[in-house]
Order: sequence, then C-alpha cells, then structure tokens
Amino acid sequence: MGNDGIRYLEDEFIWNGYLAHFNGLAVRARRLSQRDYETGKPIVIMWPDAPAPDESTIELYFNERLVKYPTSFMGHMAVNVSGEIFNFSHLINENEVMKSEEYFFRPALGEFAPHPVSGRDNTDDPQKPYYDKFGRLFMRTIHVLRITGLDTQKFSQLFHDELDMIRNTPADPKKPGAYRDFNILTNSCSTIIRDGFKKYGFKNIRGIFPRDLFVNISYFFLKQLEHPQIKASCHTLQQLKVPEAAASALPPLLNPLNLVKHRIMQSS
Repeated sequence: MGNDGIRYLEDEFIWNGYLAHFNGLAVRARRLSQRDYETGKPIVIMWPDAPAPDESTIELYFNERLVKYPTSFMGHMAVNVSGEIFNFSHLINENEVMKSEEYFFRPALGEFAPHPVSGRDNTDDPQKPYYDKFGRLFMRTIHVLRITGLDTQKFSQLFHDELDMIRNTPADPKKPGAYRDFNILTNSCSTIIRDGFKKYGFKNIRGIFPRDLFVNISYFFLKQLEHPQIKASCHTLQQLKVPEAAASALPPLLNPLNLVKHRIMQSS
C-alpha cells in the first residue's frame, strides 16, 4: 500500500526475498523487460525507498566471494559513477552498466535465478537460461568506498570506453559466452577499475585481486591523499540472506603491505 492509501501490484508475483527483507518498509518498484519463467509475466523489481547518492559521488564495491563458484574465490569489484554501476566479468553478458536497484536488488526469478536443480548458473537451454546473477546484496556482503570531489564525467567516459571495447571484442568459438581477453592477472574486474583510476591520474593505485585493490585504494584516499575537495569514507552493506544464496565469505589479503594498511584503517 502506498502513502496515498492505494494498493499497488496486487495482481503481481512478488519474490519471497522482498517479503522477507522489505516487509513494512517504504519501497519503490517497477517492471523489468525480463519475464518470470513460472508466470510468463514481466518480473517486478523492488528496492528500498532511500535517497540516491549525490551525482558527484563515486562508489567502489568490493563484493565478498561466492562460496559455490571457484572462479569467485578472490571476490569481485564494481564501480558506481553518479548512479551508473559498471560491472566487468569473464562472462560477456556480465560486462554491463546498470542502475543501482538492478545491481543490488534484482529478484532471483527468471533468468536472474540459479537453476532450480543445480543451484548454479546453467545455459543448456538457450530459451530458458539461468544466469544466477540476481541482486548482489542478496548474494554477498559488499564493502563500499565512497569518494566525492572527482570528475565523474571523466570516470564515466573511461569505463564506457572500456565496455565498448569489450563488446566489440570478437568471441572465442571455443568458449561461447566468455570474454575472450579476460585475464585474472591483467584484465579482470579489479584491474580494469584499477587502470581507470590510473588513467584518471592516480598513478600510485596498485593491486591485482579485488580485496587487495580495495584496501590499497581505500588507504590511498583515506590516509594518503591530501586534497581539500576530495573526501572519502568506508562502510559495509551486509548480505540480505535468502535461500537462493549461501553466505558469502571474505577472501584473504595476499599482499602483506595491504594487511598492514588494513590494520591501520581498522584501528583508526
């Protein structure tokens, strides 16, 4: 029921994850273009009715690892530039830019859900794929570095250019659905974001794997950079537990220097 006393979406199927976590809260909702496999109707997405971050904000997201996927052992990174969330991946269909509600709160329905039998992604049936990529906050705990005072238009163009290059990369016929040039050490979700910060002008940003890079960037903006117009802060978004996803886990820090930096930030 809305604040106007009118009932909305009474004839729509609402995902149980929303009922578990949003019951009694003010929420927003809209229909997606994708359809629920059970009802054939457009999927309804819901998200908390909260103020959007300032347009001059950049948020870096370190996602804890998904325990059921070995490829997720080191976790994942994404970046939010003025409300556009850029996601880079070894899977071509996960190299995308999306709105924050879709990144955090997509329901585990239709193509976003895990396969009902295996509980994992499955694209054996091209007419009914299961990508297992519903809202990240239902799948993982997410650590956030928020930065203000940067040129968000410049950052946005850097990452849009990267997406265009990925989408124009010829496919590898031996690995359909995979991003051909992905490399965990040199061209991954974290190194693409790292290189974006370097191209912007922050040459001292270092790191290969998601958690190490997140600690390095956080330490740089919180402890090292002295700029009156650039401000930074960290916070954590705890995973919203649902049956479709196990609890995420924190991957190890591999660089001893980042262990020291992490302890310094924790103690301050």
